Amino acid sequence: MTAIDPDTLDAEARRARLFTRINKADAWFQVLGLSWVTPILKAVAGDNPRAQFSEIWRLLGVPILAIGIFLVAWGTLAPKVQTSLGAIPGPAAVWEQVGNLHADAIREGEKEVAFYERQDARNAEHIANGDMDKVRDRPYTGKPTYYDQIWTSIKTVFFGFLIASIVAIPLGIMAGLSPTANAAINPMIQIFKPVSPLAWLPIVTMVVSAVYATNDGMFSKSFLVSAITVTLCSLWPTLINTALGVASIDKDLVSVSKVLKMNTYTKITKLVLPSALPLIFTGLRLSLGVGWMVLIAAEMLAQNPGLGKFVWDEFQNGSSQSLAKIMVAVLTIGIIGFMLDRVMYALQSMFTFTEQR
Repeated sequence: MTAIDPDTLDAEARRARLFTRINKADAWFQVLGLSWVTPILKAVAGDNPRAQFSEIWRLLGVPILAIGIFLVAWGTLAPKVQTSLGAIPGPAAVWEQVGNLHADAIREGEKEVAFYERQDARNAEHIANGDMDKVRDRPYTGKPTYYDQIWTSIKTVFFGFLIASIVAIPLGIMAGLSPTANAAINPMIQIFKPVSPLAWLPIVTMVVSAVYATNDGMFSKSFLVSAITVTLCSLWPTLINTALGVASIDKDLVSVSKVLKMNTYTKITKLVLPSALPLIFTGLRLSLGVGWMVLIAAEMLAQNPGLGKFVWDEFQNGSSQSLAKIMVAVLTIGIIGFMLDRVMYALQSMFTFTEQR
């Protein structure tokens, strides 16, 4: 019998551990939309490079090729379409505006820093002279940068989404557990689910203006109007999927809960939620996507701060660069929407065992 070299066994063990780590990391690469990293790592580790290169081409090469074809078609056809704001900008013109918007943000940031430095120096002089009544702390009122608009929209959509989730999940659990509650809630779902955000917006605006009379509260009126509009339009997918998930729980588990004489709270936390979480998260992902689309429309129509207002302002501006800036905003909206979905899927992967993508 031929003796096995201990060094060979050790090398094989190290290689096996390496592939185990790669396979574990693959789950997170899938979550982050970076599934193409796995075959690259496997190819580098020597796991059938030919097969891995084929997988790299499918997961990375084909998407890059498709994007390249899209950019070439865009750059070729765009100049041939003339609009009231000039020709449709190509990729180069849009990228140029990305740089311009970044430069504008830097300049605005420098102005803000200079403003507060002047204010601090002026206040220090008043304090030194004993003129405490002349000390003033005023906020900077310069125009919001493109990054400010992005951050405003992200904060608004998450606030509206949070309210929608707080409302929809308990109602969905009630509808899933009780046929009577389902009979009561279902007509409201069928009536209000199809309502456009453009129909909700004037109602929300009037209600917020009447109820939230102060301008010095924690939230601005424009923020609340946009957030509540997002809430009213985005809660339905979560509510429906939660009810469906709860109603689909294995009947044997329900029977076990009765045998063990679980109280309602224990039944919900130990049985209902763990079993329904995959569908609940599916509803949350759908709700967040709907909320993001609704928010942009609400900001455009109500002229509330955010990316929607940025798009509308550039359309109204009508300069030669406006159309390119609008396309920058469109691409930004799409990228952020993708990232929001990935965030929700990451949370779903942390709390559930579903293989759903």
